[in-house]
Amino acid sequence: TRPTSTPSTGAGNQPGSDGAITTLLPGQGERGVSAQLEKTQAEWREKLGRVSITLPASASRYTQTMRTQLADILINRDGPAIQPGSRSYSRSWIRDGSLTSTALLRLGHPAEVKDFIDWFAQYQYDNGKIPCCVDEHGATPVPENDSHGEFIYLVAEYYRHTGDKAELEKMWPHVAQAVAYMDSLRHERMTSQYTVGANRPFYGLLPQSISHEGYSAKPMHSYWDDFFALRGFKDAAFIAKVLDNPDAQSFAALRNNFRANLFESIRQVVVNRHIDYIPGSVELADFDPTSTTIAVSPGGEAGRLPGPLLMRTFDRYFQDARLRATGVKPWDAYTPYELRTVGTMVRLGQRAKAHELLDFFFLGQRPAEWHQWAEVVYRDPKTPKFIGDMPHTWVGSDYIRSFLDMLAYERESDSSLVIGAGIKDDWVRQDPGVRVSNLSTDYGPLSYDMRAIGPVVTVNLRAGIELPPGGVVVSSPLDQPILSAFVDGAPNAVNGSEVRVRKLPAIVTIRYPK
Repeated sequence: TRPTSTPSTGAGNQPGSDGAITTLLPGQGERGVSAQLEKTQAEWREKLGRVSITLPASASRYTQTMRTQLADILINRDGPAIQPGSRSYSRSWIRDGSLTSTALLRLGHPAEVKDFIDWFAQYQYDNGKIPCCVDEHGATPVPENDSHGEFIYLVAEYYRHTGDKAELEKMWPHVAQAVAYMDSLRHERMTSQYTVGANRPFYGLLPQSISHEGYSAKPMHSYWDDFFALRGFKDAAFIAKVLDNPDAQSFAALRNNFRANLFESIRQVVVNRHIDYIPGSVELADFDPTSTTIAVSPGGEAGRLPGPLLMRTFDRYFQDARLRATGVKPWDAYTPYELRTVGTMVRLGQRAKAHELLDFFFLGQRPAEWHQWAEVVYRDPKTPKFIGDMPHTWVGSDYIRSFLDMLAYERESDSSLVIGAGIKDDWVRQDPGVRVSNLSTDYGPLSYDMRAIGPVVTVNLRAGIELPPGGVVVSSPLDQPILSAFVDGAPNAVNGSEVRVRKLPAIVTIRYPK
């Protein structure tokens, strides 16, 4: 509506109850407006309902936030460009776009991801370099060495969710060129000067860059870059194998060699700097768990990194976060990129810690009813400082991926699909339990129901996915020892808090002590 002192004579103008004039489109009356509204609402219901996740009313914030963040991601798009915002960040990074695309794929939006891949690929440089960012002026030339691995990962992730081999073949030249460029970068740190003395931890890594925003003042040899590079080398080998390309063997060797250099570099920094956590960079040996999350997801290296070192990194982070949440440790602001740690906790078997962290992060949604985060959250909501975009949908994608990990995630170490690792007791004890329908995974659309009645939890794994090589692993939703487990009525082995299922569909029954 718009107030007016001189009513327009246009045929589509209708007076409102407050005396204002509502301007309708030519030829439209109230019925036309209602029809258009209904059509738009139906379109959004379809976009937000391709994956259905039903939880008890007590957990409504989880699903409402997921749907809101999905809608905001789609709204923030500019044509094929996936953007973290539409104001401060009205441009497209491959870093943000690759992980946001993962959220879109898991929630049933492959077309938007394919459009993004095709659009971004055209900005690749002749030498194979993937630009970090594209805006209205074209590709940004600033070197950020995470970008190449992120692009390769995105191409592979799209294929894993869709099986679109034609797109994989179309992107193969871009992938091969990006691999060659990454290999040339690592060879800059494989000369004789990096084999001795203080330079040894740099051997075989990518050169320093500012892709990690904390190093924008001075470029560092960031393990953030290297974990994405490893993901890229891994996925390049995977893509080559899918396409029966002769480069598959050499890419696998390159993957293995780079991983060995990376892990040896971390070992040397840990020993030389007398630390007990995975550092963020070689030079600083800094504690940066929000960055280290990439090693776990999408890196997939949780099963290969030294377990005590990995656990100590996130145990220390959690203790620090708890002190902040309880007010023991003073704080002024944080960036909700920390939402990534929620998914990491789930993948490390720390369900209670994951939910404790998320309870704190939910307090940073402002306004609370809008289920969104700014890029920067201040303790005092009236702080007159930079907040970035709000909603900030790279942050939103971190939430989506972490929340979905609670329901299901792919575990690279044993090629399995783990379900229920982040489900709370209350979710299965309260009506209607947990219901997941059509959640996209690497093995197809996943659907299951989970409900507790007394000391028994029943899980109905419905048909739809291809059985993973390592099977489907049902993680116990109750925080108590499992007494016994059955699959379709037959006794099934229990490994700690996990039940491995080797057939689908299946009904899994988990019994607990009374």
